[in-house]
Amino acid sequence: MRLFARSKRPVERRASTPPGALIYAIGDVHGRLDLLESLTSAILDDAARSGATGKPEIIFVGDYVDRGPASAGVIDHVMALARRPDITVHALKGNHEETMLAFLDDPRTGQVWAEFGGLQTLASYDVAAPAVRSDLEAWEVTRQAFIAATPPAHVAFLKALELYVVAGDYVFVHAGLRPGVPLAGQTEQDLLWIRREFLEATRPFEKKVIYGHTPQRDAVVEPHRIGIDTGAFVTGVLTALRLSGEDATLMQTAPDGGRVSLRKV
Repeated sequence: MRLFARSKRPVERRASTPPGALIYAIGDVHGRLDLLESLTSAILDDAARSGATGKPEIIFVGDYVDRGPASAGVIDHVMALARRPDITVHALKGNHEETMLAFLDDPRTGQVWAEFGGLQTLASYDVAAPAVRSDLEAWEVTRQAFIAATPPAHVAFLKALELYVVAGDYVFVHAGLRPGVPLAGQTEQDLLWIRREFLEATRPFEKKVIYGHTPQRDAVVEPHRIGIDTGAFVTGVLTALRLSGEDATLMQTAPDGGRVSLRKV
């Protein structure tokens, strides 16, 4: 005869989107227009088959530019998606967009940006970088050429990028959150750049965090956060996270540029 019943562990409720919402979060693109085109085509096909009653949402977690070959084309593609009447697009700001904007204002940031992947971005706008990286006057010449080559719509797009988006039990952000700080009190510096303090945090945040910024060979699925930066510019794997209710599914391009695979998490 059992005198005392065993206590049951409370079942932790899975994070959920708002009722009826269908959300696709896309990781760091870094100039890989080819992968982005494949992934967004698969996303739009999936959304059309889903039977969702509301508008599907696509949330980019930032870092459209640098490192890959087609930064300008990636921005054009995201802007074109945002003009579609059948979907809602949220484009978040990444630390690479912050660095690109800084160079448009100040040639002294050019050398750092070059080492950060900016050379590929300049090339995507048909702008040559200085032959001598430490030549500040040459960087000013490059900056003026870059200003002339960058469509005003691209600059407006970069300046209008959001810092985070909240949907249901999720928050979408580029780099992460500082532990112990309310969402409303997070600084832009942390939202765009934080790494170690966020990744090592063991306690839950206000919302489950969907983030990019820290590249890994595969998506990082943890109880309180999911990382979707899979280093597309070098791995060939661009990742999206499909969220609907309590269901979460990874959508990823194949390294050879082939079909997009789906995997529940």
